[in-house]
This record gives sequence, C-alpha cells and structure tokens, in this order.
Amino acid sequence: MPWKVDCLMSIRQEFVAFAGRPDANVAALCRRFQISRKTGYKWLNRCRSDPADALADRSRRPHASPGRTDAAVEQRLVDLRAQHRAWGARKLKRRLADLLGHDELPARSTCHGILLRRGLIDPARSADHAPHQRFERPRPNDLWQMDFKGHFATTDGARCHPLTVLDDHSRFNVVLLACVNEQRQTVQQALIHAMRTYGRPWSILCDNGPPWGSFGADGNWTTLSAWLVRRGVDVAHGRPLHPQTQGKDERFHRTLKAEVIGGGGTPPRAFRDTRHCQEAFDAWREVYNGQRPHEALGLAVPQSRYTPGARTWTEALAPIEYGPDDAVRRVCRAGRVSFRGQAYRVGCAFAGEPVALRPATEDGVMDVFYCHQRVAGIDLRSETESQ
Repeated sequence: MPWKVDCLMSIRQEFVAFAGRPDANVAALCRRFQISRKTGYKWLNRCRSDPADALADRSRRPHASPGRTDAAVEQRLVDLRAQHRAWGARKLKRRLADLLGHDELPARSTCHGILLRRGLIDPARSADHAPHQRFERPRPNDLWQMDFKGHFATTDGARCHPLTVLDDHSRFNVVLLACVNEQRQTVQQALIHAMRTYGRPWSILCDNGPPWGSFGADGNWTTLSAWLVRRGVDVAHGRPLHPQTQGKDERFHRTLKAEVIGGGGTPPRAFRDTRHCQEAFDAWREVYNGQRPHEALGLAVPQSRYTPGARTWTEALAPIEYGPDDAVRRVCRAGRVSFRGQAYRVGCAFAGEPVALRPATEDGVMDVFYCHQRVAGIDLRSETESQ
C-alpha cells in the first residue's frame, strides 16, 4: 500500500455508499477495502438502524430543522460559504438542501444576493459561465484520467507533487496522493493500491510527459505504460500541447488549487511537509467525492455516480497469447525486433517481451501489437520503423 490513509471515516463512508446499493457484492467490496465481512456488515447494519451516528464522527449527518427562520437559513448559507470559499450559490444551495433535509430554501439568485450583500463574492468575478457541450464515457471505470498537478513547495524545503486520477464518467476522484517525486515506482504503487480498491479500468488517459509518456524515439511508450497494457488496461495519450484533452482532470486541478492549495485568486496555503499535504488532501477528497455538488453532474456528487469496477486486481498474470496468423517476435534489449532479415525499432519499454506483427490496412506496413494494444508500426517498403 503506497500510503497510509488517516481519514478512516472517509473510507467507511465510501464502503457504505457502494455496499448499500441493490446490486452490490458486499463480499467483494470487503476484500477490496481490506476489511472482514463481519466488519462490513456491522457498518451496514449500523447505518440501517441509526444512520445519524452509525460511523462515529461522520460529518454528513442530516439536520431536521422545520422551524428555522429565514435568518437562520441565511446564517447557514454564510457559514457554509466560509467552509468552501470557492463554491458559488448553486453548489451552496444544493449542499444546504442535503444538510437541512427539505427544499424550503431561497432561490439560487437569492442565495447569490445574500453572498453579495455579505461581501463574500467579488462582483467583478461573479459572471455566470455559459453551459457547454460535455462528453463523457457511458460507465464508471471505462476511462480514468491521470496527471500530476504542478508541484509546490512545503515549509520544510521539500516539494509536493500531487498525483490525481479521476473517473471520466462520474468525476469520482480515485487517487489524490501527495508524492515526493514524479517517478514511475511512485505512480505504479499508487495505481496498484487504487486498482485493488476500485478494480482495473478499461483505459487510462494521460499526457505525453514522464513517467507515462515520452517524446523520444520510442514514441509515447514507457515502462509504466507498458506495465499497464500488460495488465489489460488500454493506454491513451493526449495530443501534445493540448491539455484540454484531459479536461476533466485539468478542471479537477483548478478546483484542488482553489479549495485546498491556494494561489491565483486565493491566498496560498502553507504546508509543513508532504504528510501535512496528504492529511489536507484526504479531508478534502471526502468533501469532493461525497458532499460537493458538481455542476456537470446536475449538482449530484461524484460518489453517487461511481461504482467500483468488476475487473478485480490480480498479482498473477496469464501468459501472453497471440493469434495463429501473427508473426511473433521477442523485443531485444535495444528495443528492436527482427523481421525478414531487417531490424525494426519497437521500443525499449517492451524489451524482453513478445510482440505480434500483423499486416496493416496499407500494403507493405505491419502493425505491432503488445498484448491487446497496437504500440508501433513498421514500413517494410522503407525498411524503417514508424510510430
């Protein structure tokens, strides 16, 4: 496990949310969350009998307050804004409705006016954003978006490199890890921990930088991306110099900066060290996944749309098998394969591994596959490799 999660209530709440669904496999969830079935059913039974206090100091206890006056509701709005300074009137109203348990709340425009009157919104920065067309995968775990948020300094003289992984369909934050570096081993251990808990995604989208991408002679393939393909995960890379390809994760980074890290329009926050960063990340991740209304989800929370995947993590790997018509070659240490007396570059990321050569749609061109994914192409006419 790459890090110790201190926010135990958040883990319990995630488990109960997933296990309480009608089609949930409680035994499988217990294994993923590394708890006994007895403990899992204990949490579920407590929630059914006494939802308010089932998980000890749970912060999302509903409040029944039919007799509250308008002034009291206004104060709740102001207090909530103080907790979440980056939230606008729409999110705050939705969260208030969840907390108070009724719909007798001011309109969004009234909430916005209250915030303006109290000096909690800068009028120059409060213009509404026009809605735009959004595209998303149809199911959870069809695609995860992965990236590092730009590093920042801690007061002990080190740097924190936030690693983020976001589910494309639900916007559920799968990984939010305060890393001391951006190396392959760090990312790999974080992904192993995530896939043990939430299952293996069908594909992962990342940018072209290390440790998952490269602009070198091997194209975008690195040891980390090859490791993912070997475990049945498609790897896609965004267009160079087009961060909008990973728009959801980029938007998540802006929210993380506004609500946790600071900078830009909000005062930067001082963190003692990476452990202090992780504590703040754990606490905020609970809010983001389970409490913060999301505009793109119709003001639902990401956790309500996310379900752990059915493809469980396994340490054992089945042998790589290719079709009977494939020309199978083993990649040498230099990242090349031999075909018809010529050497062609495939990539050092696949050194020692078998790859399959198959005719492409264009005459004289062969596609190179590693496991299920095309990783290169070779042009037999020019006797050179292509990516």
